[in-house]
Amino acid sequence: MNRRDFITNSCTACLAITGIPALLSSCSATHYINGMLGKDGITIDKSAFLTGKSGSPAYRSFVIVRNEALQYPICVYRFSDDRFSALWMRCTHQGAELQASGASLQCPAHGSEFSNTGKVTSGPADNDLRTFPVSINNNQLFIDLRAI
Repeated sequence: MNRRDFITNSCTACLAITGIPALLSSCSATHYINGMLGKDGITIDKSAFLTGKSGSPAYRSFVIVRNEALQYPICVYRFSDDRFSALWMRCTHQGAELQASGASLQCPAHGSEFSNTGKVTSGPADNDLRTFPVSINNNQLFIDLRAI
């Protein structure tokens, strides 16, 4: 193998190895669930975060909650078994529906990005996302929507 082929093959291999984890994480399907709307909020089952893999339990980092009565979905991030954040998936810049990807939410319209706690990490949006209190009762998460 000559020097040029060696460098080309080595660089290609390095790029492939560094890009594979990002590619695999983006291939995992976003998990959508229907929440049960009540008087003051929406209820979901904590088991929605389980991935269903055998062996030790594995958890999704987030689920997207939809309900026909809501104009925008709610992204619920799981930090631990007793700590969650619920974010309204409406961009604070011009109101586009956000897309969840890993630990952030992105606006497809103008590129704003938000953290999994709703903080703006990249503009043009300059206001944080609307968040909702989450309480846990047995195996149910209650997202209090009275703040809408």
